[in-house]
Amino acid sequence: MSEQQQSEQPDGRAGRRVVIVGAGMAGVQTAVALREQGFTGPVALIGAEPHQPYDRPPLSKAVLLGKAEDSAFDIDFEALDIELRLGVEVTGLRPDAHELDTAAGAVPYDVLVIATGAEPVVLPGTEGVAGVHLLRTLDDAARLRPVLGEQHDVVIVGAGWIGAEFATAARAAGCAVTVVEAAGRPLAGALPAEVAAPMAAWYADSGAELLTGTRVDRVEPGRVVLADGRVIPAGAVVVGIGARPATGWLAGSGIELGPDGSVTADEALRTSLPDVYAVGDCASFPSARYGERLLVHHWDNALQGPRTAAAHILAADAGDGPAAPAYDPVPYFWSEQFDRFVQYAGHHGGADTLLWRGDPAGPAWSVCWLRGGVLVAVLAVGRPRDLAQGRKLIEAGARLDPEAVADPSVPLKSAVRP
Repeated sequence: MSEQQQSEQPDGRAGRRVVIVGAGMAGVQTAVALREQGFTGPVALIGAEPHQPYDRPPLSKAVLLGKAEDSAFDIDFEALDIELRLGVEVTGLRPDAHELDTAAGAVPYDVLVIATGAEPVVLPGTEGVAGVHLLRTLDDAARLRPVLGEQHDVVIVGAGWIGAEFATAARAAGCAVTVVEAAGRPLAGALPAEVAAPMAAWYADSGAELLTGTRVDRVEPGRVVLADGRVIPAGAVVVGIGARPATGWLAGSGIELGPDGSVTADEALRTSLPDVYAVGDCASFPSARYGERLLVHHWDNALQGPRTAAAHILAADAGDGPAAPAYDPVPYFWSEQFDRFVQYAGHHGGADTLLWRGDPAGPAWSVCWLRGGVLVAVLAVGRPRDLAQGRKLIEAGARLDPEAVADPSVPLKSAVRP
């Protein structure tokens, strides 16, 4: 008798076997959410890495600086009756057969959850070059720890969130740090120029050199050659130029992907294939709140989305049971860099008003974005109360008084118009 046949119950649904591909935050939380919400059928979690499932944010902080050996989730998978299949790479999906292809053989599923996350973009021409690193996995962090421990000169390509966090860790370890950014400012893909501009000074304040509007021509062992001919010594090169959904293995499956390579999920995080869901960094979803499809590459999305997917899986099992809620979160993320705690909630695309709260040259300030007078996003640097209140106001669709918002002494919750 096959695994699939064994999982079937007399009603054909209650014992459906759920297979989750991807053992990062999104995959792990999907498995946990299924159990927390009462799912009693078989659950299998497949991970390509051999390590116990772990959290990624500590990689750029505690693990990298040797303050922790790993960041494994404190979850008793055995007690939850969650089958772990680690070190198994899934290479394909055959929806007609309800099977996954792996090097270890076919894996049947009744319900599939895709949680394969994102993979870092590789700097062209650096494949196989000694001393070039990415920072995405536990093994990446392990390879970089001795680089920091030996205080090598480090060149970081990309002044995004990962670049800033690694620069912070490298400076804390005593390394000489140069950050090379092709755009004219840090965080060019994430924030407007006027908001990102003050952050450029943080690099110099920390002792790191930031080169904006500068492209890398090539990387050679021990050095980086820039497009303008300058040569920078580099005991190590860390590339942080973005990430793309890890969905290449879905080629030929018939699953709908967006132009960015993300799985196109609906408001229930269902994909275009029957019995297949997608959560986390690999999936985009329609936001009624913002009137557009969002692809969110942040930890909170990998925590929240699985709860919705699990609820819809259980609702499907229940048949005529109550409908599960649509997935439409207020996106949230944070970054610890250069002795600053940066938080962001919402989505500022489409905003028509930008308001400052505080002096961006100071240690604490925030920015609010309004659309038609309604708060849609907030960025807070050292102002956690602005973030906490702003996030709730965004969820509520609150209309704010711009004059009150622009006064940093006025709590955001007091800026709500009647």
